[in-house]
Amino acid sequence: MFPIGGFAFSCGLESAIQKRVVTDCATLGDYVRTAVEQAAQGDGIALVLAHRAGAAGDVAELIRIDPQVYARKLSGETRTMTVRMGKKFTEMGEAVIGAPLLATWREHIEAGATPGCYPVALALNFAVQDLTARDAFVVHQYGVASMILSAALRLMKISHVDTQRLLYQLNAGTDAAYEIAAQGTLSDMAGFAPLTEILAAVHVKAHVRLFMS
Repeated sequence: MFPIGGFAFSCGLESAIQKRVVTDCATLGDYVRTAVEQAAQGDGIALVLAHRAGAAGDVAELIRIDPQVYARKLSGETRTMTVRMGKKFTEMGEAVIGAPLLATWREHIEAGATPGCYPVALALNFAVQDLTARDAFVVHQYGVASMILSAALRLMKISHVDTQRLLYQLNAGTDAAYEIAAQGTLSDMAGFAPLTEILAAVHVKAHVRLFMS
């Protein structure tokens, strides 16, 4: 719900519904669980590492991390999502918080020195406020799930009670996922979910689209 454009993306759910991969609450739960696990094993690791770099003011390390996030986004729509939200979050943080590191990061994005992916921007915004990496990770994982479930309310027959139940169930695994991500390195980043990538490719050529991904 943060005003950086997340409402415009469904993380592949639109195609999943059109192709009957997601048809009801149970299959929606499976889809969101896969997305959350993928996020923890990929972006979540980068987020923790970026938070450490941000807390240390290490811009060079941030520039090393950020392209690794971008490189793991296989579809054009996913890349658009992460850099659009990342840049907007950086701009918002600079305007609201006013931290010099956020201004520096925005300048590097605008100069083309780094893609400016969303997980890195989120980590930086938390680091400059002395908020923990765990807090940033929890917000990130919650955001992935809530983005998809919010889209589900507009795409399929499901109630707010159903989506909140799923969100509550998914949140239960966040602490354990953080402990794993906190021990990871950039080379550990992975997110094997081929069906998700196929659905993203299908979405590019869809004739009717409500969402940008």
